[in-house]
Amino acid sequence: MIQILYSADWVLPVSSEPIQNGAIVIEDTRIVGVGEIKNLREKFPHAIQKHFSEAVIMPGLINSHSHLELTVMRGYLEKEESDFFAWLRKLTFAKNEILTPEDMRVSATFGAAEAVRAGITCVGDACDFGTAGINSLRDVGLRGIVYQESFGPDPKLVQENFQKLTEKVSALKELENNLVRIGVSPHAPYTVCAEQLETIANYALSENLPVMMHAAESEFEKEFMQGRGAFAEGLQKRGIEWDAPRISTIQYLAQHEILKTKPLLAHCINVDERDLETIKAHGANIAHCPKSNAKLGHGFAPFASFIEHDLKVGIGSDSVASNNTNDMIDEARFALLLSRAVKKSERTLNAEDLLKTMTIGGAKALGLENKIGSLVEGKDADFIVLSLNGNHQQPVHNIVSTIIFASTGRDVLLTVIAGNEIYKDGKVLTVDEDRLKARMREMQNKIAA
Repeated sequence: MIQILYSADWVLPVSSEPIQNGAIVIEDTRIVGVGEIKNLREKFPHAIQKHFSEAVIMPGLINSHSHLELTVMRGYLEKEESDFFAWLRKLTFAKNEILTPEDMRVSATFGAAEAVRAGITCVGDACDFGTAGINSLRDVGLRGIVYQESFGPDPKLVQENFQKLTEKVSALKELENNLVRIGVSPHAPYTVCAEQLETIANYALSENLPVMMHAAESEFEKEFMQGRGAFAEGLQKRGIEWDAPRISTIQYLAQHEILKTKPLLAHCINVDERDLETIKAHGANIAHCPKSNAKLGHGFAPFASFIEHDLKVGIGSDSVASNNTNDMIDEARFALLLSRAVKKSERTLNAEDLLKTMTIGGAKALGLENKIGSLVEGKDADFIVLSLNGNHQQPVHNIVSTIIFASTGRDVLLTVIAGNEIYKDGKVLTVDEDRLKARMREMQNKIAA
């Protein structure tokens, strides 16, 4: 088999110390060597050599919570951001009443291309249009778990909604490959009733499906759990009964079987000490989405406390409808700075913490740590090359600090997923970005009208 030796000024395995003048060797889809350039050249004398000066080789970045299908709504909901209920209504109307399934596939594919440009090699992508979501990842060559969303606040419609979910999952299973796996997502406590939560949880456990859910995200949701606010009033207007549990979202999910699935919980802003202990006891995971949380005015999650409690936590962008960018380095920097600014924990986070969170932390949150997240012999060859040549990065006193505090996804030179070069020389090699951009502009005009 052909072997390729990629070398650079630095290699960051993440699982071990940085290697100056380092290299990795890949064979087919796997990493077969990690170490100093001179040693690997001797060990693999016939390997094709590709060297990157003033650059670092590091694991691919992992976006643990995204909504790629909503890429077309970047900037579309700015006026509604102060009212989450109105924001959700406008988003839902555009998605279901204006855009077509083919539109959603184009939107998701454009978002997937944006992701690999920024060095993201794996996503935990929640989507309503699951076929569009999985095909977008397949088209671009992006790794991920596609969580098919399920909605249904009315207890009378549980079986009908559940049947729709199982039919969608069955069809999506046919599209799985070595890179993309299917999961399920009961959307949120205010959009899925308790009985449907339990039904989905039992289904996921029996079928070994990953589960993702939005949890403890907003004050609207917190009020809803107490039987107040816009979400509760909305159900009442629709004639849907809601017996408020008057407990936290996390305790509610524990009561209704969801935590038994060891789910990925997106946001977790409104959580207390007991909630964190409950999350850990159940082996659940967290996707921390600081920029989206802040932009929508939801507040800030206790990120440092997540780390203190040794929870499995990754970084997520959420959708560009609530973030505007899909850039994990920028997200990690914001997470670190926000944590220090609001400091409500004894733990002071550093650049190394965030490097781990957006690589091996994200892999653990998605249950993929045995395949990706660090540069280790035997793991899949998901890695990126990041330039250190920019004026905005000089001088480089500390390689990890330079990445977290001075770099962005725009400094990525190369993105490799399972040994395949997906992005290089400023181009995504797997899709026609010009055609996608033209279609995005068509859809922009459609939803604007």
